[in-house]
Amino acid sequence: MKILYAIQGTGNGHITRAMEIIPYLEKKGDLDILVSGIQSDIELPFKVKYKFNGMSFIFGKKGGVDFWKTFVKLNSIKLLKEIKKLNVKEYDLIISDFEPVSCWAAIKAKRVCIGLSNQVATLHSLAPKPKKSDLIGRLVLQNYAPTTYNYGFHFKSLDANVFTPIIRKAVRELIPTNEGHYTVYLPSFSDEQIIKRLKKIENVQWQVFSKHNKEEKIVKNIKIMPINGAQFLKSMAASKGVFCNAGFGTASEALFLKKKLLVVPMKKQLEQFYNAEMLKSMGVPVLKKFNSDTLPLLKAWLMDDTIVPVDYPDNTQRMIDLIVDIHAGKQKLDANYESDHYSLFQ
Repeated sequence: MKILYAIQGTGNGHITRAMEIIPYLEKKGDLDILVSGIQSDIELPFKVKYKFNGMSFIFGKKGGVDFWKTFVKLNSIKLLKEIKKLNVKEYDLIISDFEPVSCWAAIKAKRVCIGLSNQVATLHSLAPKPKKSDLIGRLVLQNYAPTTYNYGFHFKSLDANVFTPIIRKAVRELIPTNEGHYTVYLPSFSDEQIIKRLKKIENVQWQVFSKHNKEEKIVKNIKIMPINGAQFLKSMAASKGVFCNAGFGTASEALFLKKKLLVVPMKKQLEQFYNAEMLKSMGVPVLKKFNSDTLPLLKAWLMDDTIVPVDYPDNTQRMIDLIVDIHAGKQKLDANYESDHYSLFQ
């Protein structure tokens, strides 16, 4: 059996999750890996057959996506060539972790594509949604990487097809301690903005991991460090708490390690607002913004030692077994299956 596993390369969560999934897929057949995107800080330690530019959202420095840089980096002609170049008809099973080239190539070839990501779970009917409607954001979330059947991950299980987070082995093997510092990962904010706000809270040690700085530096009670996977895990495992964006990976790992957690959704990233709603329903505090006005809420979190309990068993093999048993070898779409997306390639 030939399997294509396509991974979104924007952010680190998709890559770290793939590291756990790939060994199970390799046992199921002849596996080819596709990665698209240019914003991950982590290299995938497996042979990648297809490396595409895809459609990457570029993180800004003011709390959200930099849409101008995203637009500049987007090469629509190249993207269409990548979709056309990818021959998905040779595969018996196509799985996409919110990766657009594989999804649209499957649409073009009228082949089944299985969605396996946190993003598909946020759209589940039972998942909490933000009160404020964002029609454009929802359309992007639904159409960025459209799939035929969906299996997802959320901070808690919603049904048989929505699993609790995959926690990588390196995190499961950690022994959590409390050395009193707080670990911070806010890649959509500049170092200057983070320092400006955190230095106002004295007598607290902050360890900030930065996408924007290649050298370690210390400013008063704030230690700024470049992204390093091993150092980040060490810092988080020994922390008193974790302050991060409302992405899926870091928040899941912090909860698993029984760390108190505070999140702020990244602007213009609708799935992060969906994630935040789920976390809020579980008792995790959420900041709408990270600025001077929200510092009192940050201080209140520092004084509150509440830890949200979770149970995240290792379901990875069961999940892959389920997908393979149901979908392997069934790549041609049923004659009655309809999708508005197919008309784009007629």
